[in-house]
Amino acid sequence: MPQTLNKVELDADVQEVARIMKAMSHPVRVYILKKLSHMDSCCYSGDLVEELPVGRSTLSQHLKELKYAGLIQGEVEPPYIKYCINYENWEKAKKLMKEFL
Repeated sequence: MPQTLNKVELDADVQEVARIMKAMSHPVRVYILKKLSHMDSCCYSGDLVEELPVGRSTLSQHLKELKYAGLIQGEVEPPYIKYCINYENWEKAKKLMKEFL
């Protein structure tokens, strides 16, 4: 259901752009997206912990935000989780951002 702000309906595209921009509003998340977008395969969260100046729980929150925005997807391979770009949503995000900008 569209949200309203001062009686103006915010359509799904506007809400989606906001979700994407929020997900990309932190340098760690931008780094994660950049890294994953240049990989041919998925990446384990443990590998990212080794590269980034954040703890495991903080990294987990950043990954959660990117997943919520639909920009990445995770696959559980106990005891690990590997992440990769959700290419369908990535293309949709690029289109939305191009229209927005």
